Amino acid sequence: MIGSFLIFLTLFSAVSTSDACPRPPAGMTCIPGGAFLRGSDDGPANSRPRATITLATFFMDLYEVTYGEYKACEKTGKCLAANPLYQDFNRPRQAMTGVSWFDADRYCRVHGKHLPTEAEWEKAARGTDGALFSWGNAPATCANSVIMDASGRSCGIRKRGQQPEKGRVLEVGLRAPGAYGLYDMAGNSWEWVADWYSASYAACGEACSGSDPRGPCNGAAKCPGFHDKLVRGGSWYWPAEYATAIYRRPHVPSNQPFHHFGFRCAASVAEAEKLP
Repeated sequence: MIGSFLIFLTLFSAVSTSDACPRPPAGMTCIPGGAFLRGSDDGPANSRPRATITLATFFMDLYEVTYGEYKACEKTGKCLAANPLYQDFNRPRQAMTGVSWFDADRYCRVHGKHLPTEAEWEKAARGTDGALFSWGNAPATCANSVIMDASGRSCGIRKRGQQPEKGRVLEVGLRAPGAYGLYDMAGNSWEWVADWYSASYAACGEACSGSDPRGPCNGAAKCPGFHDKLVRGGSWYWPAEYATAIYRRPHVPSNQPFHHFGFRCAASVAEAEKLP
């Protein structure tokens, strides 16, 4: 009995202890360093097992990068050319979609930031205690996220042009913020993360464990035997079960075949010190 209590106390202390947060740069929020519960023991096979992971303090963009922001960077010549292929996806405040992993990585680097690691993204999306969503464990609905429900894709909002029933990604921030004040961590647009995809955390082993994991090959540009990156968070096109903080979707970084994926950026404390 005493042994079980001590194990519980150790886990509680690890998960609840966190570092202090410096003042965040404009447009970002601070995710305090410390432990959190990543993955699930009863979710999709690639999300297993649940484990305690520790991260240093970092910062995350409050919103998904918008079409207007991406195009502004593209005009400077610093960002790679990319475009949504659906009509009605080019409103300035809509989440940018149609980017490859390379496009997203380049944008974040140009802005002095980085694509969040998978562990960073998951902690930001669910907090420390293993909740399925950024607001807790209550189901995803059109009241709290932009998903497909009984009314249709993008919560029944139809897009202009051909196949309006496919819906469209919406302007960022139309739903209430969740953990750490972040918007649209569930639904609206799938978001690229930095890591190479492994079939499960168990299969990944030490590279996905411990402190500040970066996945296979420690996130190196090339990783023999690994071909896919990941997107997280679900989207306007898919139902609620894809919008959980544990769902992991692999895809080739070139985004060929093409999908409407987006992203947001993160920053380490050292990176943030150099930002406005």
